[in-house]
Amino acid sequence: MGKSALYIVGTGPGSTEHITPYAQDIIRKSDVIVGYGTYLDLIPELIKDKEVFSTGMTKETDRCRKAVELALAGKTVTVISGGDPGIYAMAGLVFEMLRTSPPVSPCAACSPENGTGGKKDSLPHVEVIPGISALNACASRLGAPLMHDFACISLSDRLTPWDTIEKRLAAAAAADFVVVLYNPKSMGRQEHISTARSILLKHRSTETPVGLVKAAMRPEERVVLTNLRDMLNHEIDMQTTVIIGNSTTFTWEGWMITPRGYEKKRIG
Repeated sequence: MGKSALYIVGTGPGSTEHITPYAQDIIRKSDVIVGYGTYLDLIPELIKDKEVFSTGMTKETDRCRKAVELALAGKTVTVISGGDPGIYAMAGLVFEMLRTSPPVSPCAACSPENGTGGKKDSLPHVEVIPGISALNACASRLGAPLMHDFACISLSDRLTPWDTIEKRLAAAAAADFVVVLYNPKSMGRQEHISTARSILLKHRSTETPVGLVKAAMRPEERVVLTNLRDMLNHEIDMQTTVIIGNSTTFTWEGWMITPRGYEKKRIG
């Protein structure tokens, strides 16, 4: 692997068996590993003997800035993201940092106009390597709830105004999307999940199937199949992914299924 490269790698649910072979190879060949401590603790066998830069929760900017600095300095750097790096994770922030970073070696004789130099020529090789997202992992534990169109909405208003989140919830509910909720509840956001439920109930039956999955594919995994009426009677926290069915979603033998419409096509 050549030097001066920046990889944003998704490690999925966390265990090595759920990380793609290509992603594992990139991690092993990197000079520096950057990531959130909790995610790094799940892959000790992949990062042993590596230079590691780790921070706690809410320090995403610090991690991405450090990764970009190290890559621009000539290192091969891997930024670790749980799940998929392009879904509520690190890929976007890394690109924002790269976009505003100064060129490594400014060249007065080079310019973007003549096809040499320019910002892109000064950047390291960058690659986003996908992983199993929480919505994929959680859906697999429930059966097939995402077989038709769905909307994924985070209830965290740390970066997005709550009124914007409410508008998105209302639009998804009115359009009969299956709805996946990330970050549904935390110590500082106790009522957001209740408000989201109320918005959905304007367009959905109380019997609409709801799946609650925490720590999918990890030893502490917890899966609950309930409905829109009773969902708040179950434990929901920041680590829970909530999947709310559409008007056609049904349950069968402990599974949650959203039909795609194949039966209608076959009959027709």
